[in-house]
Amino acid sequence: VLNHGDGYLTKMICVSRKGQLSLQSHNHRSEHWVVLEGKALVIKDDKEYHLQEGDSIDIPIQAKHSLQNPYDKELKIIEVQKGDYISEDDIIRYQDCYGRV
Repeated sequence: VLNHGDGYLTKMICVSRKGQLSLQSHNHRSEHWVVLEGKALVIKDDKEYHLQEGDSIDIPIQAKHSLQNPYDKELKIIEVQKGDYISEDDIIRYQDCYGRV
């Protein structure tokens, strides 16, 4: 966590090469991602987006999404969460390689 306040939270997220985060959604927050290093494969509502360094994407409230790094270099992004309720218990997981569904 880099910063937080009323209605927002900013994080740096690192995804190891060949790694991925769960397919998930949130009922109370949107997210904005900016790629700092590496390349990202983003799944958002059944569409794929390939992002390079400097690219960004918005994840609306309730959109199913996943951040993936199928590449050989570590991925680093900045994530800005914005909403009326910012908490880890606002995660609905649909698929997860770590068994958290």
